[in-house]
Amino acid sequence: MDNNDTLTNGAEKRRMLVADDDPAILRLIATILEKENYSVVMARDGREAYKILQSDPNFTAAILDVVMPHISGPELVRYMKSEERLQRIPVMMMTAEQDPKLSSDSFTAGACVFLPKPFTTAQLQIMLQMLIGTKTAE
Repeated sequence: MDNNDTLTNGAEKRRMLVADDDPAILRLIATILEKENYSVVMARDGREAYKILQSDPNFTAAILDVVMPHISGPELVRYMKSEERLQRIPVMMMTAEQDPKLSSDSFTAGACVFLPKPFTTAQLQIMLQMLIGTKTAE
């Protein structure tokens, strides 16, 4: 990391929590985010993401799969919105499921943006801009 990164992004690198039970999707998103200068913390399911959030609330944003073992994406978002120290973290939900109820459940739970799978790098980057934009608007 060179000095320009520190100057443009504040003192510390932006951190992103990514939770998905598909290892290929996790790697893909992590690769894209790292190119965007994010530090990525990965969780393989909702329970792992929950444990990470309990011990570390310092994330710029979170990207969560809707359908995961143990704790679903919307359940995780509801938990985040009920915890004062996690409420400020904007959440992007994603799913390969075609059920429109899943996206409405995600927004009802408190997600800011919704990304259908499969997605392109450009689509993820656009949603990321929207997601991070929601944080600065508060």
